[in-house]
Amino acid sequence: MDYNDFLNAKTHEGTDQGFDPVWMPRELFPFQVSLVEWACRKGRAAIFADCGLGKTPMQLTWAENVSRKTGGRVLILAPLAVAFQTIREGEKFGVKVIHRRDGIQEGDKIVVTNYERLHYFNSNDFTGMICDESSILKNFDGEIRKSVTDFMRKLPFRLLCTATAAPNDYEELGTSSEALGYMGQKDMLTRFFTNNGSFMNRAGKSGGRNYTKIGSSVYMIRPHAETDFWRWVCSWARAMRKPEDMGFNDGGFELPSLHVRQHTVKAAQPRDGYLFDLPAVGLKEQREDLRRTINERCGMAAKLVNDHDKPALVWCNLNEEGKKLTRDIKGAVEVTGCDSEDHKERTFLDFVTGKIRVLVTKPSIGGFGLNFQHCAHQTYFPSHSYEQYYQSVRRCWRFGQKDPVIVDLITTDGQDNVLANLQRKSEAASQLYDNLVLMMRNELQIKKQEKYIKEELPSWL
Repeated sequence: MDYNDFLNAKTHEGTDQGFDPVWMPRELFPFQVSLVEWACRKGRAAIFADCGLGKTPMQLTWAENVSRKTGGRVLILAPLAVAFQTIREGEKFGVKVIHRRDGIQEGDKIVVTNYERLHYFNSNDFTGMICDESSILKNFDGEIRKSVTDFMRKLPFRLLCTATAAPNDYEELGTSSEALGYMGQKDMLTRFFTNNGSFMNRAGKSGGRNYTKIGSSVYMIRPHAETDFWRWVCSWARAMRKPEDMGFNDGGFELPSLHVRQHTVKAAQPRDGYLFDLPAVGLKEQREDLRRTINERCGMAAKLVNDHDKPALVWCNLNEEGKKLTRDIKGAVEVTGCDSEDHKERTFLDFVTGKIRVLVTKPSIGGFGLNFQHCAHQTYFPSHSYEQYYQSVRRCWRFGQKDPVIVDLITTDGQDNVLANLQRKSEAASQLYDNLVLMMRNELQIKKQEKYIKEELPSWL
C-alpha cells in the first residue's frame, strides 16, 4: 500500500459492492436510468430525489435487478397505506410486487409491507431491502427504528429513498449511513463535527446553519471538514430536486406555481388574564392556544374548502379538529390513526380516483409517499415539524401536477413563534440540499475527468 492508498483508506467513502444492472425498463427517463445504474453498482446506496421524480419506479427497477441477479427476495418497507400505490406502479413497469402483512409465501420475489409489520418477516429470507420514504423512520418509536436498522444491516443489498433527507438535522445523514453499513452516526459526529455546548446557549447564534442538535447539545461542522463531509455523503448518496441537478434536461419536469396564503384568525376570547392575544411561548402555551381556537381555525378551513367543488386535502393535528372539519365540510371523509389498514388504503384510493372530493387526515398518517397530484388545494394548520409540512405540501405540489397549487395556512396570533421556527427550518433545509447537490455535481465532474484521464490519455501522461 502506497501513501495515496493509505490516505484513501481513511476517507470512509463508500465503495462499489454491487453489480451492473441486468434489466432496465424502456419507460424510465435518462436520469432515472443513471440513478438506478449507480445504485445497483454501489449495492448499498441512498437516493434523495424530490417528490414526483419517480422514486417508486427506480426502487422497483433496483429490486428487480437484485432479484434477477441473485435469485433472492427483496423487501420494500413503505409508509402505511402506500403499498397499493407501489403495486400499481409495478404493474406499469412489468414488475410483480406482492403485498404481505404477515410474512412471505412460496414464490414471492419482491414483497412490499408497512414499517409497522416488519416483525412478521425474517431477514434470512431476503437478499435486498428498500426503505421507501426512509426519513419517516425518525417518527417511529425507538424499537421500530432499531428493528429496521438491525434488519437492514444483515442484507448485502440496501437502498434508502426519500425526498427530505435530514431537512434540518444532519444527524439523520448519520443514521442513514449507519443503516447502509458505512460510517456510524457517532463516528460521523466525531470526525466532522465539534460539540459546541448547549442548544439554549448556541442555537440562536448558529442561525440554523451547519449544526445538528442531539439531546441538549449542539454539534457544529468543523470549518476545515465541511468539504470532506459533503464528499463523504456523496460517496453513498445522490440528491436531486430536478433532472438538471445531475446534468440532464428538465423537459417534462417543471413544477407549477405554488401559492401559500396565510390566514390569521382571532380567538373568540383571549387567554385568561390578558386583554388581547400575544404570541404563545413554549409548547404548553402553544397547545393551549390551538385548543382554544379550534372552532375559529376549523371554521376558516371549512369556508375555504366549501367555496369550491374541486378536490381538496385538509390537514389537521388534533382528533377534535378532524371530527369538526369532517362535519363542517361538504363531502369530507376522514382517515384517523385508529382506522384499519384496509379502510385507510380504500379511502386514499377513493380520493385518488375521485370518489371522494375532500380528504381530512393528519400529516403523520397521509403525509408520506402518497401521490395526490389530482388535487390542487390544501388547508394546513402549522406545527413545528418542517418535514411534515414539506411532505404534506408535496403530496399535491409535485412533478406531474398540471394546475397551480394553493396552500392555505391557517394560524392565530399566538402561533407567531411556530411560523418563525418553521421558516428557520425551511431555510436550513434549503441550505443542506444546496450543499448536497453542489458537492454531488462537483464529485460527478471529478469522476468524469478521472475516467477520461484513465481511458483516453496515453499511460505515460
